[in-house]
Amino acid sequence: MLENRVNYQRELDRILAALPENGAPPTLLLHACCAPCSSYVLEYLSRYFSITLLFYNPNISPAPEYDHRLEEVRRLVSEMPLKNSVTVEAGRYEPSEFTAIARGLERIPEGGERCFRCYELRLREAAQIAKERGFDWFCTTLSISPLKNAQKLNEIGLRLAAETGVRWLPSDFKKKEGFKRSIVLSEEYNLYRQNYCGCVYSKALAGKSV
Repeated sequence: MLENRVNYQRELDRILAALPENGAPPTLLLHACCAPCSSYVLEYLSRYFSITLLFYNPNISPAPEYDHRLEEVRRLVSEMPLKNSVTVEAGRYEPSEFTAIARGLERIPEGGERCFRCYELRLREAAQIAKERGFDWFCTTLSISPLKNAQKLNEIGLRLAAETGVRWLPSDFKKKEGFKRSIVLSEEYNLYRQNYCGCVYSKALAGKSV
């Protein structure tokens, strides 16, 4: 029996079409995993939202790799023409948080339960900050990657939205040639494209695009 899958890009299209065209844009707390993934998403969503880009990724190691990715996000936002305001905020960098949720799952293949827990770790932080600061919506750039499970990301996002009361912006940014566009923008802005997701386990699979 085939799994029933929701077309989250279609859900996003429906929401964007219903947003008011006049007045101040709604606010979006957008979790960012890296500059290449953020490029297309910012180009797309900054037409509709005032965005705070949250770089919260305790899974990334070592620390110099984390710092490099954060600086690339900041450089991208400073150089890219965007319709509405976009600000970058560095979240807490505490790798022990990732180590704790990954314990016992170190040998699980990439794309399995360890990754799902990592999704939730990062999205939960974004949802909590969005709630505390009164954002209208929260979302993540993660779904642009062909290696990330968009169905699972949206399931987690919707569950956290129910817990916090902040609306989750559904997405599957790889749709509509989004991933291909991110590659074009990465070349245009000479962005650092890492060859592993961030954690020590994904680094073992280095060589695949993320």
